[in-house]
Formats: sequence, C-alpha cells, structure tokens
Amino acid sequence: MQTQTTVAYTTRRTLTAVAPRRLTLDNINPHVKAAKYAVRGEIATKAEEYRVRLAQGDKSLPFDSVIFANIGNPQQLDQKPISYFRQVLSLLENPVLLENPESLRTTFGYPQDVIDRAKALLADVQSVGAYSHSQGAPLIRDSVAKFIEQRDGFPANPQDLYLTAGASSGVSTVLNIICDGPSAGVLVPIPQYPLYTATLSLLDAQCVPYLLDEHKAWGTDVNAIKENLSKAKAAGTDVRAIVVINPGNPTGASLSAEDIKGVLEVAAEERLVVIADEVYQTNVFAGEFISFKKGLRQLQQETPGKYDNVELVSLHSVSKGMVGECGHRGGYFELVGFDPEVAAQIYKYVSIMLCPPVIGQCLVELMVNPPKEGEPSYDLYQKEYNGIKDGLRSRAMALYEAFQEMEGVECQEPQVSICPFSYRSRMLINQTTGRYVPFPNHQPPHQGY
Repeated sequence: MQTQTTVAYTTRRTLTAVAPRRLTLDNINPHVKAAKYAVRGEIATKAEEYRVRLAQGDKSLPFDSVIFANIGNPQQLDQKPISYFRQVLSLLENPVLLENPESLRTTFGYPQDVIDRAKALLADVQSVGAYSHSQGAPLIRDSVAKFIEQRDGFPANPQDLYLTAGASSGVSTVLNIICDGPSAGVLVPIPQYPLYTATLSLLDAQCVPYLLDEHKAWGTDVNAIKENLSKAKAAGTDVRAIVVINPGNPTGASLSAEDIKGVLEVAAEERLVVIADEVYQTNVFAGEFISFKKGLRQLQQETPGKYDNVELVSLHSVSKGMVGECGHRGGYFELVGFDPEVAAQIYKYVSIMLCPPVIGQCLVELMVNPPKEGEPSYDLYQKEYNGIKDGLRSRAMALYEAFQEMEGVECQEPQVSICPFSYRSRMLINQTTGRYVPFPNHQPPHQGY
C-alpha cells in the first residue's frame, strides 16, 4: 500500500513538472524589461561572477580580488562607520542592554549621551521592530525639521516631511504621484544617476533629457532646458517636473545660487515640479552647498507672488556623505508648495507600504542631530567625521590629478567628493597590464545614459 501511494504521488509530480510555467519573458510587465539600470548592470554582474570564482579557489584569473566601484557603497570600500551612530543603534536593537547602564559605561565604553539618545528614541518609536507612523516617527521628523531650518534659515514643518527607505524610495514615490500615463514627461539632467531614467521606464513615462554644461563646472544651462522642454511639448509630451541633482552625481559639481535661480524661474514659468536630489550635500568642499528650499524661499521674499505656487520636493539620505550607512536604508523628502489634497494622496501612497525601516529612521535622526560640543561623544564624532571628509576630498583630488595627466581625457575639477565624477575619455585601461590602449572603433561617448 505504501508503494502504491508513493507511485501515485510521483506520477502526479511528474505530470505537474512538465506543465509550462505561467510567467515567461514574453508575458511579464514590458516596462520592467525596458528599464535599464547600468549601475547594477552587465559589468556588475560579471564582477560578481569573478568574485564567486575567486571565493571557490579559481586561480585562472589574473587578479586575486574584486573591488565593486559601480555604486556609491562607502563601507564596502572600507569607510568605517561612525562610532556614535553604531553605539546608539546597538542599544536600539538590543534595549535590554540599557538595564545596566553602569556596565555600558565602564565595561564597553558607551558615553552617557549615547545611552540618553537611545532612551529618547525608544521612548518615541517604542521598538525598532514595530511599525511607525507611515510618514515616520514624530520625534524624528521634528529633528529633521529643525535641521532644515538651521541649514537654510527658513522654517520647516514636520507635517511636510516623509521619512523613506533611502532617497531612492522617495524618488519612486514622487514619480509615481507625478506621472499619470505614457504622455507624462520629466526633465532629467545628463549626465545623471540612472535611477531616474529607470523609474520613468517602469512607469511608462517619458524621460526628457537636458545636458549640463561641462565647461561651466557641469552647471545647468537654462537655454538647454527650455529648448528640450519645447521639443518635448511639441512632440505631445506633458512635461510635469524637472529633476536637479545637486550636488551633482556623477559630475561632482555644486550648483551656484544663479543656477538654482535659473531652474526655479523655468519651474515657475512652465509650472514644473522641482525634484531636488541633495544626497551629497555634506560632501561639498569647494564653495558652499545651497539647497533648493533656501533658493526658493529667498526668491519668494524678493519677488512676492511669482514663485508662490512652485512645488518642490527635496531629498536627503544617510547613504552618502560621511555617514555612508546605505545598508540601513534611511532618508527623507520634504514637500514645499504642494496642494494639500495632493499631499494627502502622497500620504496614502506611502501608507500602502506601511512605514520606512524604523532603524533607518533612527539613523536619520542621528545624522541630522549629531553630538553637540560639550557632550561626551563630540570629540570622537568630530575626529571620525572630519577624517572621512578629508579622506574623500583627497581621493577625489588624486583621481582628478591622475585624469589630468592622461592623454585623451578631459576632466573638470570636482567641487564635491563623491564616488564617481564625470570625465570623457578616448582610451581604455587594460585591467591585466594596467596600460592604456586606444578605444576600439572609437565613437564619442553617449552624453545621455
């Protein structure tokens, strides 16, 4: 009897196994197939293949390690986490440790302000394993609002802030709200971080590229924006928004007040939502970072009425800069000038996802509200923070100087220390010999993607 039962079961499994799969490349969402995201594309896939081969003992490759430089991933490239952040997070993840604060101080070297901050955050979120408010925990949004006000000199309302699972999540939310169909278009700077073109492809919306001015330190060219906007409108595209990446990724440029004003003027005239990606704002080492929020508020003071209805979304993240905690997925965006009914729909949209990661939210709070002078953790925090900042700057300049010495390469001097920054080359590097070789069948690099 047991044998007969087994045979019948085996037969049924065999019949099921030969049935065709429901999903094939031909019937899945075509917009997913159309999307391109080179940051995690073919080169990254090949690098992972090499990493696995090396881990399995393959000795046939002419190198013994792989460095993944395809994406801004600071800690994978040995940027050390800031002690204060990790100490607080460790107590949030295991709050039972707070029951013995004396041991934390004497045995493990936790400063009192670390213990106090962990208790304050837990009082608000209760547990990092519990859902929070869909916009993010109230105390954390209050801290972000105070940070923005201190940075810009203009008030921020915690009700206009949305904590996110990194800036990428915020970008996806905003574009999902803005794009209402295949005719919707968004102006995107070129060079750009490919998150924007990929997300627009997923939404079956139109990317309207505008070229940055390489010889103006990769600043915005208002004439180029207007020209491409006019072409897109003439082709039937309903251009609804403009993306500005400031500081620039991958250009390493920081927009001037005049550049920001030019973009906001176009936005006011053409009724464009401004999406300001400002995740590298702490990496500026030449000049100063000026947020689009500050630029907009100043224009609204100088010219009452003209800019009152400009809609602005600005984004920030814990993934970049001196924090470099991209794996914790923390970030935020602020809405400025939005219709309350539209804001309510954005709230509904983020509510569908329940809430952003709570541990990432807490890290956002630590980023915007670090130890203050006179507090026990201040000196070590400053040492670590400035050490990372100086190291990033020196590496950016070393790379720039190396490019300057290369034949066939043009490179603008960076103003911001980010992982990549743009250059143009007619040469390739042979990764085995380290020598430069002519680019085969050279064609000018595509300035778009």
